Amino acid sequence: MLDGILDSVPEGAVLTLFPPCLPSGKKLGFTIDNGKLHNVSLGQGQEVVAENALDVAAEKGHWVILQGTRQGGEGCAGAKPQSWLQNIHLVARWLSTLDKKLERFSTGSHHDYRVLISAEPAPSPEAHIIPQGILENAIKITNEPPTGMYANLHKALDLFTQDTLETCTKEIEFKCILFALCYFHAVVAERRKFGAQGWNRSYPFNNGDLTISISVLYNYLEANAKVRPSPSCVPSLGPSLPFPRPLSPRQTLTAATLPKVPWDDLRYLFGEIMYGGHITDDWDRRLCRTYLAEYVRAEMLEGEILLAPGFQIPPNLDYKGYHEYIDENLPPESPYLYGLHPNAEIGFLTVTSEKLFRTVLEMQPKETDSGAGTGVSREEKVKAVLDEILEKIPETFNMAEIMAKASEKTPYVVVAFQECERMNILTNEMRRSLKELNLGLKTYIQFTTHMVGWGGTSWERMKRGLGLTGSASVPIAPAPCPCDPQGELTITTDMEDLSMALFYDTVPETWMARAYPSMMGLAAWYADLLLRIRELEAWTTDFALPTTVWLAGFFNPQSFLTAIMQSMARKNEWPLDKMCLSVEVTKKSREDMTAPPREGSYVYGLFMEGARWDTQTGVIAEARLKELTPAMPVIFIKAIPVDRTETKNIYECPVYKTRIRGPTYVWTFNLKTKEKAAKWILAAVALLLQV
Repeated sequence: MLDGILDSVPEGAVLTLFPPCLPSGKKLGFTIDNGKLHNVSLGQGQEVVAENALDVAAEKGHWVILQGTRQGGEGCAGAKPQSWLQNIHLVARWLSTLDKKLERFSTGSHHDYRVLISAEPAPSPEAHIIPQGILENAIKITNEPPTGMYANLHKALDLFTQDTLETCTKEIEFKCILFALCYFHAVVAERRKFGAQGWNRSYPFNNGDLTISISVLYNYLEANAKVRPSPSCVPSLGPSLPFPRPLSPRQTLTAATLPKVPWDDLRYLFGEIMYGGHITDDWDRRLCRTYLAEYVRAEMLEGEILLAPGFQIPPNLDYKGYHEYIDENLPPESPYLYGLHPNAEIGFLTVTSEKLFRTVLEMQPKETDSGAGTGVSREEKVKAVLDEILEKIPETFNMAEIMAKASEKTPYVVVAFQECERMNILTNEMRRSLKELNLGLKTYIQFTTHMVGWGGTSWERMKRGLGLTGSASVPIAPAPCPCDPQGELTITTDMEDLSMALFYDTVPETWMARAYPSMMGLAAWYADLLLRIRELEAWTTDFALPTTVWLAGFFNPQSFLTAIMQSMARKNEWPLDKMCLSVEVTKKSREDMTAPPREGSYVYGLFMEGARWDTQTGVIAEARLKELTPAMPVIFIKAIPVDRTETKNIYECPVYKTRIRGPTYVWTFNLKTKEKAAKWILAAVALLLQV
């Protein structure tokens, strides 16, 4: 990074793009020593300060850093409490002014003048806000985080020194927990590469989380080395504050019984506040707590804890010894280091490959004329897909007729009504948008025969020939021709987006907004849609509950699961808020079922990720290699009172609609296990409705 700054010239800025790994302020220490650094934190009216700094720097040869600051940076055991935050997106309106300033100072400025701008990479092309002038003239630098457990663990340990290890009077306890926290930090940082199987959502864990956690650890160990009352006696006191009054007899007794290491307190602070402060998903919070429960406990002091298979907590070593211990004993990189099954790496590499191929495909020229390649033009391919979908799409459900069939509006009947209404909304939008695009394509195909001298025959060239620019809907009136008798043609952004989706075999966004979460391509998604429609048609014939219910076939699976509880609540006059679902995994497949149960429902179509279901023993078992999402047998679901819930040898398994997890959460199924639940939590075991 420093080489890029030194090699730059005053004519352009240095634009640094930072992923979640934040660079240390130490890297720029030499500029602070020179006394010629203007460090401006953007936002909250600091634009004027930044402009003044640019004026001074251009004249006197100073350096200007336009960034933001963040609480909780590197700050422990001698480290400087400074970190960077990509903040330029907070001053989007000011960026045009910045662009003009940089352009004005590109000539005639001091030869030592430099400008550094920190920015966050845009998540999509539409989100770009940095002016083109800055992007073209600036030197772009990115600070990528280390990859792999080896690099992450060494980097975590590099945040401290030998002096850090010797600061605490409880040296053995401090060193053990510090090393465990370094490993924990490396795990949570690197686990994100496994996508949704790593974390349901993305979190900006940074070095400050670790250094502050070590500060808290030091304070608590030092505090517990002295005679102190329990936190419940003086809740307003911090762990390092002196006592304002003498200890009472009760407090003295409590202090005498305090543990040498407050394990529960430390785990809570690390998992719920320091690292947990970033976490917004309940299942991710459970994962974080489980890691700490496995890594930070009393058994570690006897060396009885394995941080990973074959990797124990190291003995009492010095700073250099810990680095050597990592070099000699850390197992090779694998998902096992994170508590995951090797299949997680297969899934991760598959997703990475798919993204790569998708990007390459989208980079291909959009203008494909007839005769190029296969001889089929882009528009002809889109027209073929469009015709096939329109031909197969069924008619909408007649809601008045369907409602007339129902003699009683039971919870299941209400669910059927809701599903039919949602399906009508989706199919109506599909039919409307496809017919609109069909008219546009017909006009285009006819119009190309009259485009002599207009520069080509593709959709994009036609727009240029007609004078259409930009992304807005633009009606134009060219000279009348046989293909356009009214002399008017409108090409909208939605029509272009739909055409692109049909060409690339992706589900259009306007359809997804009215549909259900799915990761399928367009062809598979449409086949799945037709299956859902057939299921609804069969169900609404007489509203008899099917023998087995395809849970994934619902727009809103939660509504059907709630209907199971509502039906049982009405039948037995139980309060709904005192009920829950009982899940029993059978040994049968869908074909083996001949009749629905007297209460509850049989459901099918679920898949397990991260493990498998052993039908012989009736418990969760280790996944087989390369078997990423094995299908589950039929599951019997019924409603029971909460006080009858089984809690022994149970894994609370989240159910998601798709592999992206996170926002697609549906329910929690209690599944039987012989292993500790922690094993399946770390392995991110979940049930999926669609793979």
